[in-house]
Amino acid sequence: MDIVVLAGGLSAERDVSLKTGDMVAGALRRNGHRVILADVFMGYKEKEEDISDLFAQSEQVSITITDISETAPDLARIRAMRKDQSDCFFGPNIIRMCQMADIVFLALHGENGENGKIQAAFDLLGIRYTGSGYLSSALAMDKGIAKLFFREAGVPTPKGIKLSKAEWNDRFQKEKLTVPCVVKPCCGGSSIGVSIVQDPEEFEAALKQAFLWEEEVIIEDYIKGREFSVAVIAGRALPVIEMAPIEGFYDYKNKYKSGSAIETCPAQIPEAITHKMQEIAVAAANALGIDTYSRMDFMLSESGEIFCLEANTLPGMTPTSLIPQEAQAAGMDFCSLCEWLVQISLQKYEG
Repeated sequence: MDIVVLAGGLSAERDVSLKTGDMVAGALRRNGHRVILADVFMGYKEKEEDISDLFAQSEQVSITITDISETAPDLARIRAMRKDQSDCFFGPNIIRMCQMADIVFLALHGENGENGKIQAAFDLLGIRYTGSGYLSSALAMDKGIAKLFFREAGVPTPKGIKLSKAEWNDRFQKEKLTVPCVVKPCCGGSSIGVSIVQDPEEFEAALKQAFLWEEEVIIEDYIKGREFSVAVIAGRALPVIEMAPIEGFYDYKNKYKSGSAIETCPAQIPEAITHKMQEIAVAAANALGIDTYSRMDFMLSESGEIFCLEANTLPGMTPTSLIPQEAQAAGMDFCSLCEWLVQISLQKYEG
């Protein structure tokens, strides 16, 4: 097949997306496909042109990727690098390139990748893509809305509220929130802008950090315990993985710097807890209407309670990412995993 792997973009997770795209493109090429790895924002060339024979030289026209930085990218600098300086999110020739492909593998993370906007645009343009549709993507991206759907479906999740910049001080007092608590951007990912507040004096600084990234934040109860994740692919939960950072919590650096966290899969927990967490992961995906694949993040409290933190509709596929480790524990190598994601996504368009 002719496949475009779409990565990059303008989210805080841009660097992670590019690495995901690089890994996926390599795997799909090894599977025998003609694959173009493209940056959705930068595009191909400086202006629209005839690209009818592009897949014949797919590897030559693909972008080259470097390692993930330990800090989030400077998006203003990225914007300035685009040669055509257009207001259009899609770079030159991207839409045409995607229309030429048999399917687009969405390796995007964060804003304008996981929030459903690209999925909606592709639906209107008749472009086939991997992953869930626009509505479930949008619901999962907004952590405040996702919590409402979790509660309605009986999915256990930490108590929390959504705040805007204008109302944070009044709402914090009115809701009688206490510390320790977690402060995080409402629609962000990769733990960018997330703080664990242990002291009331730390709260305002944590809010300022979260508001650097978005206009709305989530404040929720801090669950002291162990952190886990469960992938759900085609309605089936994969083995549970535990993430234990060497220092601090599972933040951006600990997620993507090799050796910063100990990840154990299958997780060393009682079988009953494993099964329960997998059941909740499937229920959470169903609550949001997520199809094809996703990953749910969990906390297991010191008292043994399970809490679903959030849903990821386009989880990372980098060398340190969790889904590839879960798939490997289930007996599936990376190339087979990527092929499976393509095939189950194509099934949505059959019939």
